[in-house]
This record gives sequence, structure tokens and C-alpha cells, in this order.
Amino acid sequence: MLNSKTLFTRFLKWRYKHISNLQFVYLLSIIVGFLAGIGSVILKNFTHFIQNLLEGNFIKYYHHILYFIFPILGLILVFIIKKYFIKREIHHGIPSTLFSISKRNGIIERYKIYASLITAPITVGFGGSVGLQGPAVSTGAALASNVAQLFHMNTKTRMLLIGCATAGAMSSMFKAPIAAIIFAVEIFSLDIASASLIPLLLASVSAIFTSYFFLGTEVLFGFEIQDDFKMDHIFFYIFLGVVTGMASVYFSKIFFKITHYFEKFKNPLKRLLFGGIAIGLILFLVPPLYGEGYGIINNLLHGDHLAAIGDTVFDEYIDNIWVVIGLLAGITIFKAIAMTTTFAAGGVGGIFIPTLVMGSALGNLLAKILNNIGMDFNVSESNFTLLGMTGLMAGVLHAPLTAIFLIAEITGGYSLFVPLMLVSAISFSITRYFISNSIYTLELAKRGALITHDKDKNVLMMLDIDKVIETNFVNLSPDMNLGEIVNNAVAKSTRNHFPVVNDENEFLGILSLNDIRSVMFKKDLYETVQVRSLMHAATDIIYYEKDSTEEILNKFKKTGSWNLVVVKNGKYHGFISKSRLLTAYRRKLIQVTS
Repeated sequence: MLNSKTLFTRFLKWRYKHISNLQFVYLLSIIVGFLAGIGSVILKNFTHFIQNLLEGNFIKYYHHILYFIFPILGLILVFIIKKYFIKREIHHGIPSTLFSISKRNGIIERYKIYASLITAPITVGFGGSVGLQGPAVSTGAALASNVAQLFHMNTKTRMLLIGCATAGAMSSMFKAPIAAIIFAVEIFSLDIASASLIPLLLASVSAIFTSYFFLGTEVLFGFEIQDDFKMDHIFFYIFLGVVTGMASVYFSKIFFKITHYFEKFKNPLKRLLFGGIAIGLILFLVPPLYGEGYGIINNLLHGDHLAAIGDTVFDEYIDNIWVVIGLLAGITIFKAIAMTTTFAAGGVGGIFIPTLVMGSALGNLLAKILNNIGMDFNVSESNFTLLGMTGLMAGVLHAPLTAIFLIAEITGGYSLFVPLMLVSAISFSITRYFISNSIYTLELAKRGALITHDKDKNVLMMLDIDKVIETNFVNLSPDMNLGEIVNNAVAKSTRNHFPVVNDENEFLGILSLNDIRSVMFKKDLYETVQVRSLMHAATDIIYYEKDSTEEILNKFKKTGSWNLVVVKNGKYHGFISKSRLLTAYRRKLIQVTS
């Protein structure tokens, strides 16, 4: 009787004979899109189930105090699941996926398929002020990677399928297939060519069909543009672009500062306790920040700012428009703080939706200010709400094209293309001036592990530097004499240079055959001449922890050397030769681009 492994092997043989690689990639992209769509549906439904469970009679009878308690309970549950069931840390979805592409050849661990599916809905469902887009991408990418590994696809195809999963997750989440493709291209630096574009299209369409099948025609933002673009409002749009750019810088800096602050707590329980209390207090004082925040966006788009703000301690003053503006300003300011605190305390989620929430509140409050300062301005509050979302997306995520097409696609607002482009460009330019990389990519860029559209740099970055380090050298101590060098090093090694190290294996210098060629056969000097008098300093040193492959190549170019010493953790580790490095580069280039 045939077992499943034998059947699968037969299928692979049949596939190689009857289905071309290109056709099979198209088929896999459809499968990956479907799986990413399923992942997004599970995330949304599980989250809504938890929210509906908690927001029934509990909220009705106990109200505000539960805004303080629920987030802490959610964080405790996530901590228990991570520590005792998953037994691994769950990193931010998109940055960890980018790292897997750049440093692990698109290999993603299987546990990431289900880790975010379980923990993200608990985080958000219990009130954590984060989104589900990042976890959806993480789940889809893990599925795509493992599907590619199952069918023995090469590195380039594996990376393409991860991009397809990203497009599929976003297409399913927002029902915006075009914006989803653009997002995958912008964030994952995929090539826009037929070889990659068609799989992205197939995955995006497959995922949206999945979403329609399970969720119907329901969309996250049920809104259509009502007010057309007016040319005489162009200066207001420029102003909005500047403000959203500054807000994007604020959002990013708050994220980095709070994250850095919480990193000082080495004990995860202390982070959970401190962060849980902080997020509980924020949500207790600003209830609209509870959960993802789609209600804020939809209510503001439909002109119902009272529903968007909800119940607050300022209810008796809510008839005053300036109180409303102040409350919207509070949402704008504290959304970034609440989101980052949720992450820092151990919650699992994404930054995409919080960015939209903050942008919607900012755009709406600016429109209200313009309309109520007594200068007879009459700007569209719904349009400014959309444009605020666009500006924050373009700035915070460094994804201006995604911002433009997502808002246009989900609202049918193609008549707003001009202000969408203007606000997006201004916000992105301002943010890029102050912050070179997005929240997704800053840490990766610092580590030299960021995929970009520069293919040469990408290939260099993907090289496994450990595989080009050579360690089979004979070490010398500075006190060794010439006789010991000749008999114990030169005679026993095929190398023509030797590292000089002390008793702690710290690198001191290099001795080459050229340094001793004139004296190595003078036996009368064997006892008197020592290594320390013959050795010389290295032309440059490769520092394992901080030097990227590109920097290593630059050191070879600058020094003209063919071999450079590697120091790891302050100790001698080995050598890298230019020829070995370039050979590894050529092999990786063939692997990635074939």
C-alpha cells in the first residue's frame, strides 16, 4: 500500500514531466493567495468573536473600568501562550519576514503559520491598540515559504511566493487587489516584470475571492467619495501634506523611543506589568483607542464624530466643536503611544491600521479647524479624513504609492487622485528627510539586512558570511622564535600568512612568508629572532558583528589586499579572501536571478 510520502514523490515526478516551472509557479501563487486569504479571514473572525464576547453585558454593566482590565488580561494570555505553548518570541510580522528574505533565503519557521493567528486576535480582541495587517502578512508569508519548501522551489521563487502571500493578505483584508500588489512591490522590493507581476495578480485575485466567499461583499470602509476635488483648495492640501509629514515623524520617533525604553526591562514580566498598566490607563482615559479602531475611521468618514469619539468624561461639553477637536487631537496623539505600548508590553499585532486611525483623526480635526476658525472656509471633512490616512501611510510606512491606490480603491475616490498624490508626496518627502527608513525597515537597515531595489546590494546582503570565512590557519604567538615559525608553522601549513595572537586569542598582527623569506634559512637566527620583531599590522580588519558584506568589499578595494583578518567578539576568528568572497557572490547571483 502506498504511503503519503510515496504518493507525493510520484506527484513531483509527474509535475516535472507535465507542468513547466512557470506554470507551476502560477499555480502555487493561486494556492498561496488562497491560503493568505484564509489566514486573514481567520484573524478577523477570531478577533471579532472575542470582541463580541467581551463587549456584551460586560461592557454594558461595568463599562469604563473594563477598558483598563481587558488589555492587561489579553497581554497576560498572550504571554502564557508564547511562554508555555509556542515557546518562542513572536516578532513584528513584516520586519521578521523581510529579515527571513534577506538573511534566511526566504526560509520561515513553521510555527509562524499559527503563532500570530492565535496571539494577534487575543491582543486586539482584548483591546490592544494594534492592527491585524502585520500578523496577516506574517501568517501568509510563513505559509508561502513552507509551500515553496514542500515543492522544492528555488530561492527566487520562494521569495516571490512570499511577496504573493503579502499581496494576498492585504487584498483579502481590504478588498483592494491593486493596492495589495503595489504594497508587495514597495515593501518587499519585488521586480515589476511579467515573471513576478502575473503571480502577484493571481495571488491577489485568489485572496479577494476567498474573502468574498467567506465574508461576502462587506468592506472595512463602506464609503464612497461625495465631494469632488476643488482646485481652490490646493493650498489646504499642501498644508495637510506638511502636517501629516510632521505627524509621521512624531509617530515613528514615539515608536522608537518607547520601544527603546521598554528594552531596558530585561524581565518580560516587568515589561508586561508596566506596559499593561500603561495601556490600561490610556484606554480608560481615551476609550476610542480600544482595539483596532475601524469604528473611528468609518464614523468620521460618515460625519458622525460623536460616535467616533464615544463616551468620555467630556460628554457634557461635547456640543462645543472645539472640545470635539481637542478629543480628536487626543486620539491623534495617543494612538501612536497606545500602539507602541501594546507592542512593548508583549502584544502581537501590526502598525498598518493604527496608522490609518491616526491619519483619519488628524485629517478630520484639521478640516474642522479650517471650517470653524471664522474665515468662511468650507473644506470637505470626509475628504480630509481620507487624505489624512493617505499622508500617514505614505510617511510612516514609506509607501506613498500604496497610500494613494489603497484609499482610491477602497472608496472609489479616483476623483481625488491629485490631492492624494500631493499629500502623499509631501508627507513622504518630509518623513524621509528626518527618518531614512520606516518602522518596518529601520532596524534591518542598521544591521545591513534590508532588501531594496538595488539587486547588487541585495545579493551581497544575502551572502552567508560564515561560509566565506576560512579558519584553517596556524596561529603564532609573539614570543615564538624563528625556528618554531619554520618548523611548526611554515612546514605544516599550505598558507603563506599566519595570524599572531596572544594567550586570550586577541589579534595582534600578521606574519607572512615575505616577512621571513630573507632569514628563514639562516639557522643561526632561529633562537634569537622572534615573531614580534617580524610581524606587521593588518592593512584592515573585518569586524564580524558590524561590517556588512558591502563594507567588507569596500575594505578590499581600499586596501588592495587579497586577504583580510576577521575579528569576532574581540577575538581572532579567521580570514576572508577576496577570491572566495567574489566566487560566493557569483554563485548567489545565479541562485537569486536564475
